[in-house]
Amino acid sequence: MKSYYCLYFIFLTTISFSQQKTRAYLFAGEGSDERIFSKIKLDSSFETVSINFPVPGKRTSMTDYSRIISKQIDTSGPYIFIGVSLGGMICTELADYMKPEKIIIISSAKCRSVLPSRYKFMKILPLNKLIPKSVVKFEGRVLQPIVEPDRNKNKATFKSMMKNKNKTFMKRTVNMIINWDRQVYSDKIVHIHGTNDHTLPIKNIKTNYIIKNGSHMITLTRGDEINTLINSILQNN
Repeated sequence: MKSYYCLYFIFLTTISFSQQKTRAYLFAGEGSDERIFSKIKLDSSFETVSINFPVPGKRTSMTDYSRIISKQIDTSGPYIFIGVSLGGMICTELADYMKPEKIIIISSAKCRSVLPSRYKFMKILPLNKLIPKSVVKFEGRVLQPIVEPDRNKNKATFKSMMKNKNKTFMKRTVNMIINWDRQVYSDKIVHIHGTNDHTLPIKNIKTNYIIKNGSHMITLTRGDEINTLINSILQNN
């Protein structure tokens, strides 16, 4: 009789585990929030969870920040990461010590060497430290539509996301990117990038999937296409 109950318990545990959903953790970018993923619809086997980005400390590194973010991730069951821009960089950091089943980054960078020259220049000559927080946010609101003009297709959403951003958060995350020193990255990372990304130009980036004429904003402006691609990646083991 005891063996019967033991087998029955194992059976129920197996059924429960097989029905457990995979958590899909969504990491937005510096100037966006969970709305950047509004067109990403995963199948019913996934439960999406938006990562909250607290304001980092004044001298917090990307590595330190990823450790803070990691506390939001439940590792008791299966999970994946999907990150955009800054969110993708954080996913790259997390890959060093966490074991997601999939890591997908979009419009992002996996290491310092592919960052635009302006970031490298500012590490040598940190003029960014002289720029007020309000100016950093203002630049993002004014320059982003000029540099990435297709964001005007979803103008109200992008404008609202940027408006809601904390100016201290923006200044300190810019500093994190400028001082990011990552040289290597996990080969598990699947990278999607647009050929017309002016924020993080594709010329130095090794990417798995290229979105022709896609800008830095493809997660939303080319959302249907990105959604199909992400679901295809997740179905491949």
